[in-house]
Amino acid sequence: MSDSFNDYFEENTQWVTGNSAAPASEPPKPPKSRKEMRDRRRKGRQKRVLVIVAVVAVLALLATGCFFGYRRIAAIRAVNEYNKSISQEFKGKAYGTVYFTIEQGQDSLTVGRNLVKAQIVKSAETFAATVSANSATLYPGTYEMQKHMQSADAVEILSDQTKATGFLDVKSGERVSDVIANAAQLSGIDESEFKAVIDGGGSGILPAEAKGKFEGWLEPGQYDVKSKKSASDILKMMVDKRIAKLDELGVKAADRERILNIASIAEAEVNSKEYYGKVTRVILNRLDKGMTLGMDSTVAYGNNVKSADITQAMLDDASNPYNTRIHKGLPPTPISNPGDNALEAALNPESGDWLYFVTVNLETGETKFTADEDEFNQFVQEYKSNNENAN
Repeated sequence: MSDSFNDYFEENTQWVTGNSAAPASEPPKPPKSRKEMRDRRRKGRQKRVLVIVAVVAVLALLATGCFFGYRRIAAIRAVNEYNKSISQEFKGKAYGTVYFTIEQGQDSLTVGRNLVKAQIVKSAETFAATVSANSATLYPGTYEMQKHMQSADAVEILSDQTKATGFLDVKSGERVSDVIANAAQLSGIDESEFKAVIDGGGSGILPAEAKGKFEGWLEPGQYDVKSKKSASDILKMMVDKRIAKLDELGVKAADRERILNIASIAEAEVNSKEYYGKVTRVILNRLDKGMTLGMDSTVAYGNNVKSADITQAMLDDASNPYNTRIHKGLPPTPISNPGDNALEAALNPESGDWLYFVTVNLETGETKFTADEDEFNQFVQEYKSNNENAN
């Protein structure tokens, strides 16, 4: 046998010639050397790289085509949207004067539809889109507008709270006298008309348990008074919301006046939510023991002054039915329009044996409670000391 693999291969190879049948395809010839094997592997790798490069190139061309195609479509769509928005706006200058009201809680599309009804803008959808595009906030109130405005101009006005008029803000703890004074100013209805309804007992407005007295029965919140035609309509709107709130809290009709009374005193005596529950407990404890309530806030109400303006003569005046330093029991009516926190405290007073409380620091509102009269006197001295230092 030959020492060379190649010689052995050549000696044992049978060649077919002439018309002899040959296989359809010959198997690959084995490499003659290691160098040829390396060359074959290198060429194979090169082919694979070329294939990958070709595939990547094709994908890149496709992606580029899609990108530019998308941009082209987006550009066409933007032009169409712009043309559509132009068609959804009034042409020419705005004209005339229109008073338009946004109610509390209305969204931009609802406002837009109302603007369309008032002929202020042409499209509710375009108006809402303009609000969204500008991240604008629409504020409740009555605004002076014009007919046939551009959406952007309408949004600019309706998102400027300083231009809102006609919305009455009834605050927790306000008295009826303060509420009607503000309502008259905003609505343009004379204050005497409000007083006539109040002095007349509120027939058809107040529930029977109110006994003809409005104090305590005006629910805090915002009200559109500009759109109302009479003082009765405005007052009824506030009373109806108060009744709805009491129903929501589960207050029975027979208990409403008492709860409003207690809550109104708590609202007037302290200025912090954390103390309302304790004050209502003091009131209940004193009532249970047959003590006078001794509340300066009720004395002040009966004299139509603020608590800080009470005089010794007022404290000694037995003719004032609201003088709870002299007269036992609750005052004849609530002394303000209490808010939710005070109402909830009146319904769910804290547990405790407290009979006294003193707001020892007028700046911070810090209030201390006790069942001991000597400790109460110490709190009074602390109040005086802090008050003198403040002055």
